[in-house]
Amino acid sequence: MESITLNGTWECKSAAEDVWRPVSVPGTVLSEWLKLGVIEDPFYRTNETIARQLGELDYEYRRTFTVDERFLGRDRVVLVCEGLDTLAELSLNGEVFAVTDNMHRTYEFDVKPLLRAGENVLHIVFRSPVRYLREKQKERPLWCTKESVDGFPHLRKAHYMFGWDWGPVIPDAGIWRDIRLSAWNTARIRDVLVRQRHDAGRVTLHISVEAERCSDRPLSAAIAVAAPDGTVRRTEIPLTAETGTAVIVIDDPMLWWPNGFGKQPLYRVTAELAAEGERLDTRSFSIGLRTFTIRRVPDEWGESFEYHINGVSIFAMGANYIPQDNLLGRLSRERAERLIRDCVEANFNTIRVWGGAFYPHDWFYDLCDQYGLIVWQDFMFGCAVYEMTPEFAESIRREAEDNIRRLRHHPSLGLWCGNNEMEWAWVEWDVPQIPKLKTDYIKQFEVLLPEVVARLDPDR
Repeated sequence: MESITLNGTWECKSAAEDVWRPVSVPGTVLSEWLKLGVIEDPFYRTNETIARQLGELDYEYRRTFTVDERFLGRDRVVLVCEGLDTLAELSLNGEVFAVTDNMHRTYEFDVKPLLRAGENVLHIVFRSPVRYLREKQKERPLWCTKESVDGFPHLRKAHYMFGWDWGPVIPDAGIWRDIRLSAWNTARIRDVLVRQRHDAGRVTLHISVEAERCSDRPLSAAIAVAAPDGTVRRTEIPLTAETGTAVIVIDDPMLWWPNGFGKQPLYRVTAELAAEGERLDTRSFSIGLRTFTIRRVPDEWGESFEYHINGVSIFAMGANYIPQDNLLGRLSRERAERLIRDCVEANFNTIRVWGGAFYPHDWFYDLCDQYGLIVWQDFMFGCAVYEMTPEFAESIRREAEDNIRRLRHHPSLGLWCGNNEMEWAWVEWDVPQIPKLKTDYIKQFEVLLPEVVARLDPDR
């Protein structure tokens, strides 16, 4: 596997002007406009009104890059976009090849037929989300919280950008996470799943490796698990067709505990894919050894609901995590670490990722692993009614798959939660009681999402 990053300096302009400006990727239009002095701080006085007006515009990004014959000669060449916000039209060397509509997805596109050796131009147009919602809401009105722009449930974009009871309307846009070209021969690692079985004084790891093939060569995977003390356990397995599972036993395991109950030792798992001795791809990430369930037993009030970790019942203490900034280009690992350290100092053991935002960056979960904060993870749905069309159902299924695969190895990830306040809204708020949409709620939160979690994260 070989990659060429497309992060760095791009050019950007609005559809209302002809001036291209240098901007940073990852980043967003408004965070870059603020740095360049094109706009004033949207948090100052009535500048939020200007930011909302800017959401009526389309924006264009472009970048020139080069690839050589060797890279282009690989069996597969794809463009990987980890964050496009949101209604994006992508073209390469003048040819449109993709349209996206979900900020929460990781998109991957086969671009080998469009690339050429030497100079290439990637162009991305982001259509106005405000205009899109206005048009969709006219076609099919959907209820949402009154503090926000009408129609936000029509678009898989962080809902808080359209205003909330705690924040302004700042509907940003842009390439907000990494973007790169990846190329490979023969096969690459598609997925690695680690499952744990805990017995007295021992943890057995079942490590499944799934490959994506583009040849019939026999494949194998070398698995290594490095303990915090430097001890490494290794094994090698053949892959039958595309998959194989290794078993590694860890005696006297060092268990991961939430803040206030013990330490947070992390084990490093590495999987190397090979074909007849030729190394093809590597995947590496950290895990923590722990059991985690929700203990629910009858009691004098009804039923308990408590964390049960490594055999110990734990009282949850923490708070709600909303985005640290409306301008995503200003987020950073350093800023997140300051906040999480404050949480630890305040004796938190839990942080709940609120469902009206976005699935945080990898560094957020790395820091929660390191500091011992249990993550209550909402899926990104909140204070709205959604219509389960076939297209919407497929989009959110892929969204869930992308993020479950990305996050499930983190020991801090405690549980998945369907949404923010929506069942409550159906029962006690002013939601129109439309039977079809009530049925859609059941399909979405009691059928589709539980099925994806059970399939991809079966132990959580």
